[in-house]
Amino acid sequence: SKRADQSESTAHSMGAFYRHFSKTMKTQEKEHDGQLDFEEFVHYLQDHEKDLKLVFKSLDRKIAGQVSADDIVNSLRDLGVHISLQQAERVLQSMDKNGTMTVDWNEWKKSPTLQPAENIPEIILYWKHSTIFDVGENMMVPDEFTSEEHMTGMWWRHLAAGGGAGAVSRTFTAPLDRLKVLMQVHGSHGNSMCIMSGLAQMVKEGGMRSLWRGNGVNVVKIAPESALKFMAYEQIKRLMGSNQETLGISERFVAGSLAGVIAQSTIYPMEVLKTRLALRKTGQYKGISDCAKQILKGEGMTAFYKGYVPNMLGIIPYAGIDLAVYETLKNTWLQRYGTENGHPGVFVLLACGTVSSTCGQLASYPLALVRTRMQAQAMVEGASQVSMTGLFKQIMKTEGPTGLYRGLTPNFLKVIPAVSISYVVYEHIKMTLGVQSR
Repeated sequence: SKRADQSESTAHSMGAFYRHFSKTMKTQEKEHDGQLDFEEFVHYLQDHEKDLKLVFKSLDRKIAGQVSADDIVNSLRDLGVHISLQQAERVLQSMDKNGTMTVDWNEWKKSPTLQPAENIPEIILYWKHSTIFDVGENMMVPDEFTSEEHMTGMWWRHLAAGGGAGAVSRTFTAPLDRLKVLMQVHGSHGNSMCIMSGLAQMVKEGGMRSLWRGNGVNVVKIAPESALKFMAYEQIKRLMGSNQETLGISERFVAGSLAGVIAQSTIYPMEVLKTRLALRKTGQYKGISDCAKQILKGEGMTAFYKGYVPNMLGIIPYAGIDLAVYETLKNTWLQRYGTENGHPGVFVLLACGTVSSTCGQLASYPLALVRTRMQAQAMVEGASQVSMTGLFKQIMKTEGPTGLYRGLTPNFLKVIPAVSISYVVYEHIKMTLGVQSR
């Protein structure tokens, strides 16, 4: 009877893991002689029997000898995958033979629909660390790292790769970024600046090099902002009393937004410098330090925090919508294709990153525009010092609702190239630093 049960279990294992078996054997054949003998075949089946047992035990937290829908929901939540109770029940129904809505070990190991669950954490880590997309706003919720990555020092390699990718992508898209700032500040009904006329105007005024004005300080601030955001995020997670490596979406939003506020508050003077340098005329400033000295001398220390309030308020809709859209798209992909593919393809990652970033920017753009105008008030001839609410009223009165979205076109045009360049460079730097892609 025992041998019969083992034979039956072996048959089900063969059916359940056929596709994964084929992939694994191809890998093993490359490493060995290309032949598979009976002993290797038996070892393969035994290993997967053990894997199934380990997964079953990790789900069966109450040590009740059976797995319920709640067990599946809670276990996946710890891995960063959020599914509803109804979805978990549908999974159980495919395995449950006696209608109890629970699955014991015999039902679990005999289920023909099981896929190798060991891939799920790998897929999630791939999602987490392959999507540090930088589109120049840099208000995204910080990345999370496991305890293993902290101990091995992989976290700083990921951060270094993300910073390098951000620097390259910002440099490539700097002309569009400067054009956006010019349209935000100088665009109006009387000055209908478009993309081509704006670029031509910049080249005419200062040559080709003028297209990159303000990019230097924009690149320099990546490193301190990323480091501050990461450190603040880790401390806030501890203060929240979370013992889990992966936070829920609401906790991530709160911790990420607070970390963003702390980091942005510290480096905000660099944001003002970036705007002033982007708007400067040829010969107005000799460099970053000269610009800072002139602002400090002529306007005082408070000038370095103009537009601070709308900037901080903009973090909340940007980070919240960006994270919510990204998590939704990620979880949808994982539920539909996560058990069939080893990891999401490049196109999936780029599409999710582009859509989530675009949605986040669309929601926070009016606040970003008001922030930029407040930062630039002293440089605009005849402009008075207006508050945030005063600027909103002024724009609505003179330009209408569309005035709050001036410069949106070049801002959106840079999203796809910025995300794509950021991803490619990120992957190359990771390989250089010895970080294996999940």
